[in-house]
Amino acid sequence: MKDVEEIRGWLLVLCLVLLVWEPLQFAVAASAGIESVRVRGAAVAVVLLVRGGVTAFGAAAGIAIVRRRQAAIRMTIAALVAAAAVDLFTELTPFFPSNRIPGDAPLYAAASVLFYGAWVLYVARSSRVRRTLTS
Repeated sequence: MKDVEEIRGWLLVLCLVLLVWEPLQFAVAASAGIESVRVRGAAVAVVLLVRGGVTAFGAAAGIAIVRRRQAAIRMTIAALVAAAAVDLFTELTPFFPSNRIPGDAPLYAAASVLFYGAWVLYVARSSRVRRTLTS
């Protein structure tokens, strides 16, 4: 358990984002999106599959951090970029249902880019993350 105890601070928060928040967010989106497959067709199903895959990849990155795997940094950056890309796609295209007020999609897209961009910068530039995951 010593490895898990050393993961603290913002790196622990990132693990919680990847292992808890992202899967919960996907579950909520899937429960809303699955109902619209009949109306909107296969495009919604494809978006759900891609989003599920990206969520699973993010969870794998979170597990790699917890287990302090050598590829955890690169894997986490790739998972965060993929999650941002999926968020942008779902916010800025009509393929996935949304209850947003018209005109708010660019605000949500910008918030998503800021959120994931900040995490990517943290993982890529933090010397403590490198020390924790490469020791």
